Amino acid sequence: MTLLVTGCAGFLGSHLSERLIDMGEEVVGVDSFTDYYPRDVKESNLSGLRDRASFTLLELDLGSDPLEGVFDGVDTVFHLAARPGVRGSFGASFGHYAHDNVLATQRVLEASAAAHVKTLVYASSSSVYGNSLTYPTPEGTPRAPISPYGLTKLATEELAAVYGRLDRLHTVGLRYFTVYGPRQRPDMAFARFFASALAGRPVKILGDGAQVRDFTFVDDAVDGTIAAARNGRRGAVYNIGGGTQVKLLEALTQIEQLLDLKIDIEHLADARGDVRRTCSDPRTASVDLGFAPRVSLEEGLTRQAAWILAQTSEQRERVAA
Repeated sequence: MTLLVTGCAGFLGSHLSERLIDMGEEVVGVDSFTDYYPRDVKESNLSGLRDRASFTLLELDLGSDPLEGVFDGVDTVFHLAARPGVRGSFGASFGHYAHDNVLATQRVLEASAAAHVKTLVYASSSSVYGNSLTYPTPEGTPRAPISPYGLTKLATEELAAVYGRLDRLHTVGLRYFTVYGPRQRPDMAFARFFASALAGRPVKILGDGAQVRDFTFVDDAVDGTIAAARNGRRGAVYNIGGGTQVKLLEALTQIEQLLDLKIDIEHLADARGDVRRTCSDPRTASVDLGFAPRVSLEEGLTRQAAWILAQTSEQRERVAA
């Protein structure tokens, strides 16, 4: 089979692409290398893919570039490409979110339907729930996003439903809950915490640090994504959560212990659009997909710390050389 992964140079997309190739699949990766974070970070994410004979990279903008022929012969599409980030979605920058998340998704759905793609798995987000009134939060909970980013992910779900109804396109949506691990985006909390701690700078926490997140290790997120392509019901949307609800300050304490460093904290104002708590109800994904997260937060942070320390060591060696 030929599988297409959009956002292949991103955090989750690069991990998924590597896993699929290791499984013996042919992967076409698509990425536009937006300026949301430095290109060299994404190029580093691709280092394990570029030399693989079964991987092909297409650099194009799904929201504006011609897509003729791109989806031909593709069995399954994993649409992970999106502009992330809650705080950046307010104000004038919303135009980028509308282009990268809404328009790009509509064009991917259109092209997939025209090419008779068998299954399209797309990335949604726990942000669609906003400040949920129910914890753990099941998929049937009313969606009430409190950020423009969350709104674009809700729009992604509704667009998928439209193409499912009109074109019988088999779509499966995944609401990811705070994915972390090696290669995590540099703007995400754990990546920032590790970087600040290792540089001897205070770790900046938005608000009081008592926010609770359902942290999901990237390998578990990949497991759930592949399971969705195999077993997901047409039109269904599933929570993909790690089953570990922890306060940010508690997670920071674990990082402090892992690095054997005393970490100073600088509290900043609460972030606009930041939800107070996320907590996935895993039952539907467990029954339909057989999804069961395996990596604890302690183990996952240990793996992320080891990867960051190895990267830091390699950078020092290059500078010394």
